[in-house]
Amino acid sequence: MLVLLKKLSVGALLTLAASASAYSAPKTVLVVGDSLSAEYGIARGSGWVSLLEQKLKAEKIDARVVNASISGETTSGGRARLPALLGQHRPDIVVIELGANDGLRGLPVASAEANLRSMISMAQQKEARVLLVGMRMPPNYGRAYTERFFGMFKTVSSETRSPLVPFMLEGVADKPTLFQQDRLHPTADAHPIILSNIWPQFAPLLKKQ
Repeated sequence: MLVLLKKLSVGALLTLAASASAYSAPKTVLVVGDSLSAEYGIARGSGWVSLLEQKLKAEKIDARVVNASISGETTSGGRARLPALLGQHRPDIVVIELGANDGLRGLPVASAEANLRSMISMAQQKEARVLLVGMRMPPNYGRAYTERFFGMFKTVSSETRSPLVPFMLEGVADKPTLFQQDRLHPTADAHPIILSNIWPQFAPLLKKQ
């Protein structure tokens, strides 16, 4: 009986060690987004990407976060920039937070969808894991457009087998006090909520080999 307990104990220790090594292996996280990820209108270090980096350090997860987000970026701009970013940083994880500016400009959903699919394919070809971050459009863009836009992210996620954050502004969009005066960009107080929306889908990617 004692031998059996020892074997179980060793097995449990090996499982814990394997889990720990999955986290301990150094990783590079590349975030390709727009103003929602580029800390537009808020103090440096208070956006969700910076908070993600702080969380990883606090949990002693060895990961380097590269924020390649640009205010005003569209899916076509991200698609054009991604090959160089992949070559330069060789990320293990790529977070794609794009599409909002396509939607706000009323650009064709099919074009944005094709761009997102292409970006995910590029990253996967480099053996990077991808997290897609979804967005909604305001209702004044019309029901047909807003529903098709929102559904685009689920379609791309399903077809590329990439995890999806359905709506990054969940718990924020319906609270006017969490937006800056332009009513488009979240305040610093909103970014911890944004991170809490993203983290559940992001965290499992850290453990995958």
